[in-house]
Amino acid sequence: MSVETMHLHGNLIVNYLKARRQVFIVSKGWQLSETRGMEFDQYDTPEARWIAVHEDGEVLAGIRIAPTTAQCGLHSYMIRDAQLGLLKGLPLDPLFEEAPVSDQIWEATRLFLLDTVPAQRRAEVQRLLMLKMAEAARAEGAHSVIGIVPAVFQRWLKRIGMEAVPMGPRFELDGDRSQAAMFNVSMAPPPHSPEVN
Repeated sequence: MSVETMHLHGNLIVNYLKARRQVFIVSKGWQLSETRGMEFDQYDTPEARWIAVHEDGEVLAGIRIAPTTAQCGLHSYMIRDAQLGLLKGLPLDPLFEEAPVSDQIWEATRLFLLDTVPAQRRAEVQRLLMLKMAEAARAEGAHSVIGIVPAVFQRWLKRIGMEAVPMGPRFELDGDRSQAAMFNVSMAPPPHSPEVN
């Protein structure tokens, strides 16, 4: 979804932002902006794209992507802003080098999978989400997506036919081992599901 297309999806954007609140504020306890039961931040701008795996509008998983060339007031994109010391809670050195700024590189943030997704369906929902994220980034002209992911990312990406390389040191984030990684979205297989927007 984008600002231009969200009207085509009924209440899906609202349900997506409510699901984000459930995951990041209620379950994880993050101190984030919220209103009317929805979580949002300074990166939810017209430059962003939101991907949600859902069934009849009930969100199962989601992710947000935005260009690394984005600029909104003092902010650019999350990893770069963390590197510049503009964000609390993220390490100042999430990358081995300076954060990239390129039309061909987008950033993925707010990746989530709701706890209510049954264990036997989680791998498939995650696969659909990641492949649709890759497809959405490619449609915007990106060949790569950068993001902070669980440190075991290479193992689960391999299962879905995607590749990524570490872009920074491993660090602790909310009790989980995390790491910045660069995903090659130009080589990702296409998703095959009508229920991914």
